[in-house]
Amino acid sequence: MADDEDFDAFYDATNRRVLHQMYAMTGNLADAQEVTQEAYARAWQRWKHVSQAANPEAWIRTVAWRVAASRWRKAKNSVTAFARHGTPDPAPPPDPDHVALVTALKELPESQRRTIVLHHLVGMSVNDIAAETHASAGTVKARLSRGRAALAALLTDTEADITAGGDSHE
Repeated sequence: MADDEDFDAFYDATNRRVLHQMYAMTGNLADAQEVTQEAYARAWQRWKHVSQAANPEAWIRTVAWRVAASRWRKAKNSVTAFARHGTPDPAPPPDPDHVALVTALKELPESQRRTIVLHHLVGMSVNDIAAETHASAGTVKARLSRGRAALAALLTDTEADITAGGDSHE
């Protein structure tokens, strides 16, 4: 308990001073707060050792400075890596056909959409879909048939819309 009180008293007596020193060194208040907090957390973990040091405040300041320097090194290494390798290439834009398909699938009722996806994109058989969806094979076939017909109509509308350059839902 005495250690807790000693640490609390030390913290109260030195925290603002160390924070201001770290702010002066880092030039950024948020960084100064983080490195100061980290230094005090490390001091608390080793308080029996730190409290016996000739100058515990100097120990805190040294740890805070090393934490800040480590962060700067990591940031500098990231910048160096980007400079050396360049920024990653941007992801290619989505294929218009893929966008049209996903948009059309969203228009289908959930049961048809799920059946179409499981059959055509996942590659499941009618019987496997029936087992997974707790529907009969006949129901799965009907959903596939209706879903395909609806998709064909939706995709034809989208294709006509693209070639006409307008909006078919006007």
